Amino acid sequence: MSAIRIVVLAILTFGAAWGAGGSAWAQAYPSKPIHIVVPFAPGSITDILARSLGQKLTDAWGQQVVIENKPGANSQIGAELVAKAAPDGYTLLVSADTTFVMNPHLYAKLGYDPVKDFAPITGLGISPQALVVHPSVPVKTFAELIDTARKNPGALNYGTFGPGSTGHLNIVLLEMLTGAKFTAVHYKGANPAITDVLGGHIQMIIVSIGLVRKHFEAGTLKLLGFGSTARLAEFPDVPTIAESLPGYEAGAWYGLVAPKGTPRDIVDKLNAETQKIFSDPAFRDKFLAPAMTFSIASSPEKFGERIETDLAKWGKVIKDANVQVE
Repeated sequence: MSAIRIVVLAILTFGAAWGAGGSAWAQAYPSKPIHIVVPFAPGSITDILARSLGQKLTDAWGQQVVIENKPGANSQIGAELVAKAAPDGYTLLVSADTTFVMNPHLYAKLGYDPVKDFAPITGLGISPQALVVHPSVPVKTFAELIDTARKNPGALNYGTFGPGSTGHLNIVLLEMLTGAKFTAVHYKGANPAITDVLGGHIQMIIVSIGLVRKHFEAGTLKLLGFGSTARLAEFPDVPTIAESLPGYEAGAWYGLVAPKGTPRDIVDKLNAETQKIFSDPAFRDKFLAPAMTFSIASSPEKFGERIETDLAKWGKVIKDANVQVE
């Protein structure tokens, strides 16, 4: 076969693949290891979700999925790394909502744009938060807590897992909606904050249910309500905060994205397999239920809508409350 004919055939083959909407890309993908960047330390809910997903993708496709933890700067380091990676489906990001919808309003300079630099693949899970107080706090209900905080502004301290974290901003939103006033005490992570609530050094915290479940079940913390939109089947007698404060929701969600420009066929292939994994009851029982996390796996479009809606929501909260992070 002549060299010219070989070149012509190659061009025709490439053109056919391109004309078919890039389906050849997805058919060949993945042909080498996939790297999922987690911009938080090992052991976090984000990390657990990424590792469980990575193992299932490895099993399904026969290609190794490598989890790389790149913590720092409230997830900015890992997010920026993925934003600047080649858009070929081999470098992905699993992160929490703070990366996409809070950081852009908290930092004057950010090395990535959550809408322009990422292609949404799917949401993964959402972890409703529990509002808990130390047993010494003389309240039994959410309404009593708000009444106390109105009458004694700033007297009750609450722990956060960092300025601008969901544990911080969900209380800020609570203050804006009720007129109550609390005092924030910032920690470098949820666990040390929980430890200080248990010790009575601070009075309260709002944090993912799975992190404090054993404590409120043992009676070492007092549970006032959940930030879920409806009562949870496992705790039918525990009210939601929204029952007293309509429309209020407190939780943290997690999602999977790729660099912007990643071929749509690859995005769709990742989406379809991830939805399949997260709809498996055995997977949910093993990886989601222990952390009280619920699947939000959906289409790329629906996940993109979630990002844009929450980006607007938290932008208003952060601006109106004048929350600043140095």
